[in-house]
Amino acid sequence: MRGRWLAPVALASLSLGGCGGGSGNASGPVSTATPAPTPTPSPTGTPTEVFADEFNAAELDRSKWNVVGMDFWVNSEQQAYLDTTDTIFIRSDAEGAEGGVLVLKPIYRPGVDTRSDRNADFISGRIDSSDKFDFEHGRAEARIRMSDAQGFWPAFWLLGYGAWPDSGEIDIMEYVGEKEWVSSALHGPGYSGNTPINARYTFPAGQDVTAWHTYAVEWDSNRIVFEVDGNAYYTVTKADVERYGAWRFDNRKYLILNAALGGTYPNGVNAVTTPYFGLPQASVDRIKAGEVEIEIDWVRVTQLR
Repeated sequence: MRGRWLAPVALASLSLGGCGGGSGNASGPVSTATPAPTPTPSPTGTPTEVFADEFNAAELDRSKWNVVGMDFWVNSEQQAYLDTTDTIFIRSDAEGAEGGVLVLKPIYRPGVDTRSDRNADFISGRIDSSDKFDFEHGRAEARIRMSDAQGFWPAFWLLGYGAWPDSGEIDIMEYVGEKEWVSSALHGPGYSGNTPINARYTFPAGQDVTAWHTYAVEWDSNRIVFEVDGNAYYTVTKADVERYGAWRFDNRKYLILNAALGGTYPNGVNAVTTPYFGLPQASVDRIKAGEVEIEIDWVRVTQLR
């Protein structure tokens, strides 16, 4: 067992701000939800690892992950997802990581997109574990490093099966290119899109997203706790959620990792409209130079048994 479970949570100070989702990522609200003053006691049991990928093989393990293709499009994002080793690959020599790391990398490649209604100039990578691994209640965590590029929108999150937002969405980590902070959110009926249930985590002085950090969520039938590097910074209880709509977090959810570009949430933060919606020229130049990516050292899920 490598997963770490929290004791009953004492909240760290937090910065509220943009996060969210859609059936595919976030939007960009400002939080009005408040943590409960008395946390619900943690369930008891022995933490048992039920899923892990250390990304030490030569290529993505397709027995654990699906690769999302070009037909998928949400949130006015500026990339097309493509199953190619240009956008999804294993790196064996990443500094600060043992073994391999998964890389999801946006590439400037005009003319490849097959959707005429989108006609994206970029391709990128998105994977999920739907129908291969899912779980109800537990702890999901990943060790991640990301590039500093405004409008770059990578995320690590959980989604339920069925129609969104009724299926429930847990955004463990989203980043829109402001390197000092990441965000988390919940989406469900009555609190989707620009969800009021969200928070920002601002890194301590001298730290940012370009270093390795562990992003985690701990989730049970009464509360959801978001964490960075062992610091619990945002707790949402069932009562908090039910101020806005039905609690949709007693069902099975699968893992998603993706590397989007531009779109509604980045634009809501940076207000950029040219040369691309939510994606400024400086970031385009960095993508063209091959300097923008998200690296994932590992992903692990534990449950109390």
